[in-house]
Amino acid sequence: MMRERLTRAKPYTVVLLRKGPRWDASDAPQIVWEHGRRNFELREAKKLSIVCPLGDDTDVRGVGIFDAGPQETESIMRGDPAVEAGVLVFEAYPCRGFPGDALP
Repeated sequence: MMRERLTRAKPYTVVLLRKGPRWDASDAPQIVWEHGRRNFELREAKKLSIVCPLGDDTDVRGVGIFDAGPQETESIMRGDPAVEAGVLVFEAYPCRGFPGDALP
């Protein structure tokens, strides 16, 4: 069963968002709001499959799974308002998902 499912794995890209150098700027909350608004647009466009904001005490602010390759995802993220403003920085990693994977 495992071998068969491995053949049906689909490529995705995982993005980790971290606090950027301007995280504490006075305009950061509004910029993060625009980042969130854009995430909803990307979800509607079927580019961003899963969005998981984090609110703990680390510098990691969120995880996203994109239904796009690493290059396209990096291009999308470079146009993110919070990344452009230096409020957030990102790392993108290629990964695979399996048929039937979903959040409960």
